[in-house]
Amino acid sequence: MSRKLRIVLVHPPDESDASLRAHAVQAGLKKAGYQLVASLPADFHLPERIAEIQPDMIIVDAESDARDVLEHIVIATRDERRPIVMFTEDETESSMEAAMAAGVSAYIVAGLQPERIKPVLNVALARFAQEQKLLAELDDTRMKLAERKVVERAKGLLMARHGITEDKAYQKLRTMAMNKNLRLAEIAQRILDVEDLLG
Repeated sequence: MSRKLRIVLVHPPDESDASLRAHAVQAGLKKAGYQLVASLPADFHLPERIAEIQPDMIIVDAESDARDVLEHIVIATRDERRPIVMFTEDETESSMEAAMAAGVSAYIVAGLQPERIKPVLNVALARFAQEQKLLAELDDTRMKLAERKVVERAKGLLMARHGITEDKAYQKLRTMAMNKNLRLAEIAQRILDVEDLLG
């Protein structure tokens, strides 16, 4: 698994990728068998470079006040989220909170030893996978709730129009959905659309 990961290292634009910590990160990646595909400055070109390279993970090396770097990372990963690990000397709580809000999976302050890199990245990958699963479940729940509201509105419309009970309205919806080979929410939405058209 680790050998297949394509990693991009991002550093502040005014900081050389030859910094001591950058060397430690690169050494740790190499030792753990990870593939570092690029080392990039966090500048306005970063989003297009990330889009071109399509890494599996982004490692951010930010000496202090990582907020500027974070802005570029947020823009670069807005459309396609990926695990982000940040190594920094900035231990202020506000910076840590801003990083986590921006989607950073692991925020590591000081004390970077190459042998720590593999466990840190494994934790970041696991946390990212868990977050993605929760987001997918949340999206699914929201969609089901929205569909339920559409079905309820369509049932109410059928009850009012035909003077039937809720059960009968539901059965009518189910029959129409089966006859048209559509999902219940789809037929309900069509009924509401027709009602809107007819006023």
